[in-house]
Amino acid sequence: MKPFTEITGQVLPLDRANVDTDQIIPKQFLKSIRRTGFGDNLFDGWRFLDEGSIGQTPNERRLNHEFVLNDSRYQDAQILLARENFGCGSSREHAVWALLEYGIRVVIAPSFADIFFSNCFKNGLLPIVLKENIIEKLFELASREQAVDLTVDLPGQRVVLPDQETVLFDIDPNRKHSLINGLDDIGLTLAESERISTFEAGYRQRMPWLFREAEAAAAATFSNTGDSE
Repeated sequence: MKPFTEITGQVLPLDRANVDTDQIIPKQFLKSIRRTGFGDNLFDGWRFLDEGSIGQTPNERRLNHEFVLNDSRYQDAQILLARENFGCGSSREHAVWALLEYGIRVVIAPSFADIFFSNCFKNGLLPIVLKENIIEKLFELASREQAVDLTVDLPGQRVVLPDQETVLFDIDPNRKHSLINGLDDIGLTLAESERISTFEAGYRQRMPWLFREAEAAAAATFSNTGDSE
């Protein structure tokens, strides 16, 4: 997972509430368990006028030029600005994968669906909850003729606006640690590998009979399998 500390990026204003995960990445494109290959179909139903198929690139599709992702002002966006209850619907992790592959590193909204919010941290996407009045100000700024940049400082837990106003945000300390260090659930486990090995060795010493029984059962199973062949 890519570590996250601080970025300065362009804001993409998606002025829609209750955006669900099927709108973020439609179900017909969920044909892979890999974390790649979904960015081209991000917001597919809104982004294109034709019905696409897996493997088609955006250059082969009919663009909906009225949709914000196709606005030339926001082609380099890294920060998605959204309305309340972003990421509702099914629990598909692919929604986060699609946003990341498109280039989005931060989503700012007044509220998120719980499972989507959790999936963000597991994959290196930073979801930030801000108050409605700040969200309104950001939408007004981002909708102007020239796109705007924000600085998101995770260690300092702050968003710096174009006028240098600083807005603080809350984040769970453990999730903050994982993002800064680029640690997903597997990475967090591997970071404790020495302690895990020490515990397992001590457990085997304290309760050796458990392991003798398990080893005997495994040996019997292997022997029976060999006899049947």
